[in-house]
This record gives sequence, C-alpha cells and structure tokens, in this order.
Amino acid sequence: MDEREKSAETGGKTRKEALLEKIGMHVPQGKHDRLHIQPRFFKFLGFLGVLFLIFSVGMFEFSTSPYFCASCHIMKPYYQAWKTSKHNHVPCVDCHYPPDVRDKLVLKFQALSQVAKYVTRTYSSKPYAEISDESCLRKGCHETRLLQGTVTFKRGIRFDHKPHLTDMKRGKKLRCTSCHSQIVVGNHMEVTESTCFLCHFRGAVVGREMNPIGGCGEKCHKAPEKDIKFGTMTFNHKDFVGSRHVACRNCHLDAIQGSGEAKKERCFQCHNDEKRLARFTDIDFMHKQHVTDKKVDCMHCHEPIKHAVKTSVEPLHFDCNVCHERKHNIQKQIYQGIGARGVPNRPSPMFTTNVDCPACHYVKKMNPEAAGFLGQTYRAGEDGCIKCHGEDFRGILAEWHKTVDDALADAKPAVDRARVIARSGGTGRAVQLAKDAEYNYLFIQYGHGVHNVEYAVDVLAKAKADAEAALAAAGKGPPAGKK
Repeated sequence: MDEREKSAETGGKTRKEALLEKIGMHVPQGKHDRLHIQPRFFKFLGFLGVLFLIFSVGMFEFSTSPYFCASCHIMKPYYQAWKTSKHNHVPCVDCHYPPDVRDKLVLKFQALSQVAKYVTRTYSSKPYAEISDESCLRKGCHETRLLQGTVTFKRGIRFDHKPHLTDMKRGKKLRCTSCHSQIVVGNHMEVTESTCFLCHFRGAVVGREMNPIGGCGEKCHKAPEKDIKFGTMTFNHKDFVGSRHVACRNCHLDAIQGSGEAKKERCFQCHNDEKRLARFTDIDFMHKQHVTDKKVDCMHCHEPIKHAVKTSVEPLHFDCNVCHERKHNIQKQIYQGIGARGVPNRPSPMFTTNVDCPACHYVKKMNPEAAGFLGQTYRAGEDGCIKCHGEDFRGILAEWHKTVDDALADAKPAVDRARVIARSGGTGRAVQLAKDAEYNYLFIQYGHGVHNVEYAVDVLAKAKADAEAALAAAGKGPPAGKK
C-alpha cells in the first residue's frame, strides 16, 4: 500500500499526521502552514508524565527488593542465605545502603552500574559489599545494642558489644562486619567464630604457654558445671578448676590449633599489582585499609585458628615442641648467620650451598641396646668433615672449637663487667650497649659458634666492643679500643 492509499484511508492524511492530530498537534506542511497545538496535547504529555512517574516508582521499589537481587544468578546463593536467615524480614537495601537518603541515591546509581556490568558480562564472579555500622545501629534495628551490656553467646560465652566497637582492639578499629560476616555461603551475617579465635588467640600460644586475650574462664566462658562422663570415668570441672585452680591448658593443651598467619600470596586474590603490596609489612596500615576502612573480613587474609576441646583416645600424640620447645632455633640462626644484635648477616658457606644438618650430625650417639628403648640421637663428628672434604680437613673441627673458645675467653672479662650495668634496671645508651653485649655473648655460648665460625668471631668481637663502650659510657672503664 503506497502513501496515497494510506492518505485515502485517513481522509487525505498520512498515518503520522492522523496520529499527531489525535493527540492535539498539527505539524506544518508548507511555508504558509503553521504549527497548531491543542489543549489535549498537554493533557497527553501529562498522562505520559504520570505513566513515567508510576513506572519509575515501581522500578525503584522493585529494584530495592530482594527479589530483584535474586534475578541475577551470581546473587542467588546470597539471596537464599538471606531468605533462611534471621534478617529475612529486612530488605537488602536497609543493610547495604547507609541510612542517609543522599547516600542512598548515590549508591542507587552505583547499583545501576552493576546492572550495566551484568548486562555487558564485565562483572566479577565474587560479589563484594561494604556494610556500614550505621546501617546496623540505625533506629528500629540494633540501635540499643551497645547499651545492652554483656550477653550470652552459644556455649555460655560472655560477650559485650560496646568495648569491641568503641575501643581499639590490638590497635585496630573493629566494625560490625568484622565479626558478623558471610565467609561461608549459607550463613548470612552470622557470627563468624573464626574471627573471634583469630583476634583472641593470634600470638597467644607459644609452646605450652597459652595466654589468650580475656583469658579462658575470666571473661569468655566458665568451665562446664555438669558432670561429664568419659569412658568409665565421671568427673566435674569444679573439682579441678574451682577448688584447685587447675589451668585449662593443663588438660586441654591442643585446644588452640593454628597460628593465624597472613600470607602474602593471599593478597593476589584481590590485587594483581605487585606495587600495591609494597606496604605488606606495615601492619597498622594494612589493617586500617582493610578492616577499618574497607571492612574486609579477616579470614580473607589470615589462615584460620581453630579452637575446640578435643577428647582424644590417644592423648599422647603431640608434637615434640610440646616438651622440647625451640631446642634448635639458635643453632639454626647461627648457621644462617642471623640473629645477633648489630652484626651484619654472614651465612655459613655450607648453608649457602644447601648443606643440611644430617650432613654433619650423622654419628649415632646411642648404642643399639639403649636405642631400642630411648630412640636414637645423632651427633656431629670430624668424620663428617672428612667424608665430604677428604683427609685435608682432618683436625679442622678441633681448630673451629679452639677459635670460638678463644674468642669467648677474650670477650668474657669485658662482658662480665658490663652485666652489672645491663641488670641495673636503668635506661640510656650504656645500659643498651651492655644488654646487647651480654645477648651476643650468650648467643654464641649457647648456640655453639662452631656452626658458623666466621660469624661467631664477628659476633663475639661486637660483644666485646659493646661491653667496653658501655663501661666507658658509665665511667667504669677506658673508652673502647684503649687500655
């Protein structure tokens, strides 16, 4: 059908002209024609405006509902976790948007950008959101939480929100989401006990010594009050903790497992630029950026620390360090040429060529009869030198021992005199020099300087010089280097 046929059907007008006329607008057809707008045109515009407003309000309300969140497949696990949580009566935006209306509008535009990312397939497969404390403590939600005082968590654990949110803990400012987070899909904003364990037990366990923040029964939880049956035996904690004041760790030595280390490799899960990791060792900066400012969950960076009472039927399966604590640390340091105060690192040549302990410690100390009951210990011997280096090295172990012994004897008089200054309880340069001298001397004496003779001689020379300098500074001897 051509344009003339269309015009015939509409009384000589095109469909476009007929449509415009219906809404009250006449478009000029020639030079002498004029634009005509009738009142119904403005009514039509008003009608469109009302429709647009209704549509916008409807879309705004729908886009702020949990059902809109669930429309995105990557959000469905979080939606299901919310649906089964205690917050399933609270719309997502009440938590994820701060209470301030202006900020809510700003974040609304941010949400639209996320929709655009979803449509263009440029979104991340790991959704991340920051929830401010103001959202949690707003009126009608948890506004009185800080005033409630001590509450009881599961298993009788006592907890007070106020000191955790208002005070600095370990020099860090905590947020609500520091403890209430979602590191396991399916638990939406539940308390993550791993965060509690990390903060309370990080660095609190050394060997068999255990000193968690808040203690065990002092502030966290009391000992069980009911009778406990274990095998054929029944006992009650009050007989031990209450009357005899037996420490928890005497029985529950393995109740804390893990060190909570933050490995640098974990940074690359979020950051792909090596330059951004330049301040990795700046602990205060890292925690301010991630915990205080960005509210990143602790377990994104730290290895977990487990805390549970294990009632094992094999109670003697412990690591040797439980009884033999840090037995060879100092020997390792001397071999690596590190650990002394004020002395440049100087690793043993054998250490730099990856020679390990068994190369020298291979002589059996226990005879076969005793070894059957006591186990076997291996000691170092000169044969270890000869089997690798040949007969030219016979006698070298004795020379090393003599060199270290002579250096110890040379430094001992000055160090012994400086010990009085080191233990005076004072402060100042003389005291610090005396303490460094005593530390370096004992470092070699107890670490066996024969593990790295050159380094041992350097350390003992530094110990003697520091001791003489301390005596001179305290007015108890000539300046270092003078007699």
